[in-house]
Amino acid sequence: MLLALAALLSPTASRTATSSPMPTRSTLQMGPVRAPELEGGAEWFNTPGPLSLAALRGKVVLLDFWSYCCINCLHVIPDLKALEAKYPEELVVIGVHSAKFTNEKDANSIRQAIARYDIQHPVVNDANFAIWNAYGARAWPTLALITPDGYVASRYAGEGHREDLDRDIAALIAEAKRKGTLKPGRLETALELSGETDRPLRFPGKIYADAASRRLFIADTNHHRIVIASFDGVTLDTIGSGAAGARNGPYDFAEFRYPQGMAVDGDFLYVADTGNHLIRRVNLKTKEVETVAGTGKNERGNQMGPGTSIGLSSPWDLAIHERTLFIAMAGAHQIWQYNLDTGTVGWYAGAGGEGRRDGAPDVALFAQPSGLATDGKRLYVADSEISAIRAIDLANGQVTTLAGGDLFDFGDANGKGENARFQHPLGVAVAERRLYVADTYNHKIRVIDLRTRFVSNLIGSGKPGLQNDMPALFYEPGGLSYADGKLFVADTNNHVARVVEFEPTRVSVLLIDKLAAPTPVKRKADALPNEEQVGVPAQRLTPGAGEIILDVKLPPGFKYAPGAEQRYFVSVEAGTEGFTVPAKAMAVTGEKLRFPVTIPYAVTANGMGAFDVVVSVTYCKEGNAGFCAVTTYRFHVPFIGRAKGGLKRLTLQKQIPAPTQPIP
Repeated sequence: MLLALAALLSPTASRTATSSPMPTRSTLQMGPVRAPELEGGAEWFNTPGPLSLAALRGKVVLLDFWSYCCINCLHVIPDLKALEAKYPEELVVIGVHSAKFTNEKDANSIRQAIARYDIQHPVVNDANFAIWNAYGARAWPTLALITPDGYVASRYAGEGHREDLDRDIAALIAEAKRKGTLKPGRLETALELSGETDRPLRFPGKIYADAASRRLFIADTNHHRIVIASFDGVTLDTIGSGAAGARNGPYDFAEFRYPQGMAVDGDFLYVADTGNHLIRRVNLKTKEVETVAGTGKNERGNQMGPGTSIGLSSPWDLAIHERTLFIAMAGAHQIWQYNLDTGTVGWYAGAGGEGRRDGAPDVALFAQPSGLATDGKRLYVADSEISAIRAIDLANGQVTTLAGGDLFDFGDANGKGENARFQHPLGVAVAERRLYVADTYNHKIRVIDLRTRFVSNLIGSGKPGLQNDMPALFYEPGGLSYADGKLFVADTNNHVARVVEFEPTRVSVLLIDKLAAPTPVKRKADALPNEEQVGVPAQRLTPGAGEIILDVKLPPGFKYAPGAEQRYFVSVEAGTEGFTVPAKAMAVTGEKLRFPVTIPYAVTANGMGAFDVVVSVTYCKEGNAGFCAVTTYRFHVPFIGRAKGGLKRLTLQKQIPAPTQPIP
């Protein structure tokens, strides 16, 4: 949300906002300017007390002007974490939370956001824009770099400045060392919610109710997993190890990073893996996770192509119509589409600027679309940053505003169409000519009559809380799904799923039995970067000597990289009995190693356990030595030594798909 704030700060300014996809940087050219002191903040977080620049002399200070609604601000957080890790004693990052929405000014809401996004540097609640105005900030996000002797060195607007910041911070540190003014040392912190007991669900963002199978899929967002439960709360399965990452493979091995929206197509569950900028596909029969769209990098554009060749930007929600998976691409302010049959992904609607404009798909503007639902005729969009609900005609792609305001027209008001007001809605669900809206920052569930466009309150008092008695209380609900005559709610800041029943209207917390917070599976010590686990069914191996045939096939048009080492190694899981591999065959590497290879082993009668065979192949495109890639697979093989029906030769085979881009 790279937005000018002039309209919000000045009552006489026109209520428009500028939007720019390009980050900007400015270096002061008029001589040194003393950095204004950090005065006027309402509360401080993650620190024992208020901070001052005077007390931070001798350190480089980076001010991050942000608002937790802002997708561009969220994209900056990983950059800040990387810089803090690189300069732990020389750099102090301070988040200056200058809220756009009324709800974001509340200290408890900011505290929840700090925990949700794992922010560990100090944050000040700049509710009245005192620090914002002192530094002349005009857009979210803005970053100001301050020298160890207290002068503003440079200022940046937008995201994507990690390399610039890294270079400038290193230069300021070197200069301070030369002058003898650097005072390294770690800042004392007092992390928010650090003593909170972990819950079975942690900041669940979205929920999907599949009426056909009577299964609920809950995005357990901050546990980096998907929970599958029955409609009455029986835990059926969990998908993801609980560790943040992007590994494919079996449920207990695969990883997600802050997953959000989901959609079901037969035996497949599609997941908006928001923090990884990916779309993942879960085979609900084989219990395997794979990546079908995205490169893993935060990228924007209007191109279309094979799924894993096209970069995505914070996909937030999904909806399926016929054979198209629609994607709310929050980071690009667009709606995208993924063809379920061909695997191609690309743009569908939205010019890419941030704002509200109706019209044809290439003319219309969205602002951080974050929720999707469809009735088969229209695609409904929770367009969060303009606090509006949009509709796209699936016959012609025309975009209209169903209800709500514009970039700075938000609030809490019932009424028809554009006379109604929401505050940062994140979720929608459609049923029986009614569109239910998770009016997130108003802590309410609202409803729109699709015949009249009239907006009214359904549930919620407008105050945050956890209460089932009417008027029920919610705390920033982010996801909705309708099935079986009920409305299922991801009540994000309450860390629970809720159920709304009708006639009469009743609200309850969905109690999910035997669900506990995950204990993330630690990566094995021998794990290689970006390895993909291949689950192998349990094998019966004939006692005595045997062979493993390891066969990894290169994609057509590729060859082994000249001069590069190919390698494999075998590791035996702790507790395994009766399985051995000759030492010289446990690990083999070399330029001339080619696959398939034969690995000898021996197993005893009734021996049992598991072993891994890891293979890493480096290969290049024929005729283009600059287009090379590395692929790594880990075959995980449970086994038992049995004479009856056992194998003496076990084949582990994988065809490498053609890479869509070279390795960095």
